[in-house]
Amino acid sequence: MNVDSAFMDKGSGIKPTNSKCLGLWLALLFMLWSSTIATSARSSELNLREAIRLAITDDPWLVGSDYRERALRSEAISARSLPDPSISLQAANFPTDNFDFGQEPMTQVSVSVGQRLPRGNSLQLAADRKRAQAGEEPFLRQDRQARVTDRVTQLWLEAFVAQESIRLIQEDRALFENLADATRASYSTAVKRSRQQEVIRAQVELVRLDDRLDTLKEALASTKANLSEWVGEQAQRPLSGFQRRGSPSPVALPMASYARAGRHPSVLALDQRIKAKKLEVDLAREKYKPEWGLSARYGHRGDDPMGRQRSDLFSIGLTLDLPVRHRKRQDQDVHAAASRVEALKTEKLLLVRELMAQSEAAVAALAHLDVRLLRYRQELLPQMADQAKAALVAYNNDEGDFAEAVRARIAQLNAKIDALNIEVRRRQIVATLTYLMGGETHTSVDALSQQAGDSVQ
Repeated sequence: MNVDSAFMDKGSGIKPTNSKCLGLWLALLFMLWSSTIATSARSSELNLREAIRLAITDDPWLVGSDYRERALRSEAISARSLPDPSISLQAANFPTDNFDFGQEPMTQVSVSVGQRLPRGNSLQLAADRKRAQAGEEPFLRQDRQARVTDRVTQLWLEAFVAQESIRLIQEDRALFENLADATRASYSTAVKRSRQQEVIRAQVELVRLDDRLDTLKEALASTKANLSEWVGEQAQRPLSGFQRRGSPSPVALPMASYARAGRHPSVLALDQRIKAKKLEVDLAREKYKPEWGLSARYGHRGDDPMGRQRSDLFSIGLTLDLPVRHRKRQDQDVHAAASRVEALKTEKLLLVRELMAQSEAAVAALAHLDVRLLRYRQELLPQMADQAKAALVAYNNDEGDFAEAVRARIAQLNAKIDALNIEVRRRQIVATLTYLMGGETHTSVDALSQQAGDSVQ
């Protein structure tokens, strides 16, 4: 079957030409190719959620924390165990003249076993302290994950704002190139009364844009290098965008309070440390109690010189120490342990105050950024777009000044980049606020990272 018969129109009986069939195939292939390229480009981009996932998954600190917790829990089990008993073998009271085992009644071979019993409830308290120390690690890991999330978000957004600024400048650079070409053409053909300074001005603006691009590319490379500390070579991938829809939605924040700050993972970890230190106070108090010891001894004696059998001997003993001479030392140990507890309580108070102050400062900054972002979206950006368009139309109609058209376009570009910086800064503050409030903001980093698409228009 040839190509013509394969594409026969059965209803009309008209056979399409080869060129039409070929055109159809080319169109289909082009559509498939475009779709594949678009899909590949999207899949090669690094979005914020993936960057955070990579950083947390590959964070060796979290692995080390898990091992520390396991070690402490194992030590808690061993801390409850009694010390190993001691055993001794002894050949006692042998006569030095002939070392005859049966000559003297005191001569014997003995075996003794001893067991030390630690002071009071110190074994259980030591185990409880280890468990309290182990209980700190899950909160430390939770805090570490939140810190990594915040850090990676800051770096990702810094890289994104540089990447997006480069894209905006490159778009305007194409327009300046066209404007410069048109100015040179009109100057050379004298179609318009373009002056030589207009041509030079267009070239100067292109050079300035190139210099600005180089600065942004340097900033992008530097930020991605810092990001690679957390996500490895994936940091070199292009970054996906986020969509801007209308007015910024306010971040729902719970009332700043001591109780809310007290639920922060870093504060909860400090609570566990305080708990462990309190158990050290109890351990220090146990030093006032005596340490006990049990011992048992069995001694075998040989027959006497007359061949009569001697009885073997068995002894049992109880020992204890009396901590009376060193009571002053024990008092100081208790005071020292109690002082460490109070010092940690002070550290907790300072941490809570710091979290509350930073949260309130972030909320205040966020409110100002929301006002500025609304002003840019609703007023400045539309007005500057109209101004740039009007200035360019006036220049093309020989009714406006070239310098004014250039200034208007540059002002519009700067406004776009300023709006982008404001929005990115707002998202950075939201990410930090999410960390400070223990994830209690309703606008989370995950919600920000799910939005993908447009840049500031």
